[in-house]
Amino acid sequence: MKAIFFENPSNFYKVILLEIEECNFKTEKDEIVITGNFGEITTDTHYRFVGNVINHPRYGTQFQAISYEREKPTGKNGLIGYLSSDRFPGIGKRTAEKIVEHFGENTIDAILDDPDSLAAISGLTKQKQELIHDVLQQSQGTEKTLIELANYGFSNNMAATIMNFYKTETLKTIRENPYQLVEDIEGMGFRTADRLAEDLGFPADDKNRIKGALLATVNELCLSNGDTYVESEELMTRALQLLESSRRFIIEDSQLIEALVEMVQDMKIIEDQKRFALPSLYFSEEGIAGSLDRLLNRKQAIEYPGVDLEKEIHKMQKELGITYDAVQAHAITQAISSAFFILTGGPGTGKTTVLNGIVKLFCELNGLPANPLEYHEGIFPIIMAAPTGRAAKRMNEMTGIQSSTIHRLLGLTGQENPNEDVYTAELEGKLLIIDEASMIDTWLLHRLLKSIPPGMQVIIVGDKDQLPSVGPGQVLHDLLASAVIPQIELEQIYRQAGGSSIIPLAHDIKNGKLPADFNINQSDRSYFPCQAAQIEPLIRIVVEKAKAKGFTSKDIQILAPMYKGPAGINALNTMMQEILNPNTDNKRREVKHFDFVYRVGDKVLQLVNQPELNVFNGDIGEITSIQLAKETEDKVDEITVLFDATEVTYQKTDWSKFTLAYCCSIHKAQGSEFNMVILPMVKQYGRMLRRNLLYTAITRSKNKLILCGDEGAFRFATENAGDLRRTMLVEKLLRNSESDKIIFTVDEPKALEPSKPKNFTLSIDMVLGQEINPMIGMEGVTPYQFMK
Repeated sequence: MKAIFFENPSNFYKVILLEIEECNFKTEKDEIVITGNFGEITTDTHYRFVGNVINHPRYGTQFQAISYEREKPTGKNGLIGYLSSDRFPGIGKRTAEKIVEHFGENTIDAILDDPDSLAAISGLTKQKQELIHDVLQQSQGTEKTLIELANYGFSNNMAATIMNFYKTETLKTIRENPYQLVEDIEGMGFRTADRLAEDLGFPADDKNRIKGALLATVNELCLSNGDTYVESEELMTRALQLLESSRRFIIEDSQLIEALVEMVQDMKIIEDQKRFALPSLYFSEEGIAGSLDRLLNRKQAIEYPGVDLEKEIHKMQKELGITYDAVQAHAITQAISSAFFILTGGPGTGKTTVLNGIVKLFCELNGLPANPLEYHEGIFPIIMAAPTGRAAKRMNEMTGIQSSTIHRLLGLTGQENPNEDVYTAELEGKLLIIDEASMIDTWLLHRLLKSIPPGMQVIIVGDKDQLPSVGPGQVLHDLLASAVIPQIELEQIYRQAGGSSIIPLAHDIKNGKLPADFNINQSDRSYFPCQAAQIEPLIRIVVEKAKAKGFTSKDIQILAPMYKGPAGINALNTMMQEILNPNTDNKRREVKHFDFVYRVGDKVLQLVNQPELNVFNGDIGEITSIQLAKETEDKVDEITVLFDATEVTYQKTDWSKFTLAYCCSIHKAQGSEFNMVILPMVKQYGRMLRRNLLYTAITRSKNKLILCGDEGAFRFATENAGDLRRTMLVEKLLRNSESDKIIFTVDEPKALEPSKPKNFTLSIDMVLGQEINPMIGMEGVTPYQFMK
């Protein structure tokens, strides 16, 4: 090897320059550029590559390697010289001779297959045994594993994921139980593992196979439906279908039950009253209930001695020149006085107005400046966060207080394994406000609540009628339904300036009613009836007219629920790109990546969280430059995207982290607002036609709403409330909120008297029975903080 031009450690892809010693194709040079997925490539080693010679239009002659192998030392003398070389410090010639004498010419493979086999060599310390294996693994094992995984049919990216998880145990794990991949590797389907197992000779009734199918079924049903558990009958039926459709073999019910019982005993699956859950989801719900129990019972109410909150609110109204209605004023009072509070409401009901009032009053009551820039005692003690970057930005614009995503606040990347307990540091501050709470899933809320310290007040803001989270659970719905947290819903609509019809339309749809004037054009919304095949040409006309009136790609956003088909996201993105960012004169630089063409000026959507770069899933940016490989230091194509004030450069291997954003899914748009929203809705969208999806899409529009499609599809979506997700969170919250806890009514949140008085006398029996906290009377510990 002469040089490495580029390497991606996540999938082992490399572009390298090698010196040619021998080849079976014509070449006038003694070196060539080779591309492919390789392990460690070193300068003092011979390799044999198999592949194809190509003539790259930009980079010239290259060799695309399909497979490769390191030329291993051969013969006893060669092996002895290799093991006693500088690669193995402390291993002399005598020791090397003893190793080769014991293992023969198969020495390297024998040690890699069984590291403990070196223990048979007399005089070889444990430290030297580990050294020999580690060096061989680094220099020989990675290639061997990578090649074998490729032979098993795994893609380069999946092979890298598997190797990064199992390290040196990769091949051993796969050979012993390929179904372990289903449990450990995200994105590994049961059928893929089953095909591998069949090739390895695992019988169709192998117990690990049945366990793999059970786990895959629970995982697939929870992730696809958003549930946090699966009913026993559905689990058994679907797992049996998966097993027998993957291989033509009859599995007995008794075999399935036996495997399930063992999985429950091993806590691979959690059982609760014939409901089966993934451990990460079950214990996240338990953690949420436990954290809320801790937060709600540390202090019954936040008091401000000598302060008349009503007078403070009246004074604030005069200063701000606004008038709160009774419910809004009550919401501000409750929020200021509660350790934990939930504020909900639809568009136009004044959530922002109330939130600003809460922040202003909290600052005044706690001696904080209204302008965070005037605070000079460290970090401003009011923390604001939201599930997406755009929602966090809106919070900052509304309040003037620095906001972030929840992931960034907690130091998470969004790529954490939910089965692992990830450490998150305790937050610092006095007040935490979380917006767009309907988007928070079970895993994220659990991690957030764990990080809230004693003494910090918490306010959750959201719209309960919007789409639930992409991940499992419906935490905002469940928190409200449990009534264990003080809560107020704002229902009176105020934001209808200029005769706006969008907000009333949204509220009608929320209530399950398509208004009589739905198909009558209004000043701020229009409806165009058409079929699926007419969606693309109709939207083309609308966008071209909007462009002529001065609307830009930043103003216009198409929202659709599906990616494929003539009315799908992919087709509409291509059409929008032609209109809003054409390249008819070939003056704009562009590159092709799979089915997409990206060019300078394109509107793109971030698809993954990258907190280290300050960009997050759902962020929308613009391509500002494209650098070709010959112009870059790493000799690879690059695209630079500007997200608000953050500029990020992506090398070609990372281009899958964003996509065109002229049209995006309604889920991806949640937490954002756009000047003009174009919303197609046709019967071909099928099961996606749901009320919360339609409501969420409509509420993304600030000023203009263009509806097109089948009125019957809009009506069906409005009337289809959909099914609530199946979760256990409400019952767990209520379990912790029995007679000795506070229960809040939804309409008028206030503390109810405990139905049965408790004996708070500290005794040995009370402590051993976990009925009372033995630290009672210490700072911050009240009789309400029971150990149960």
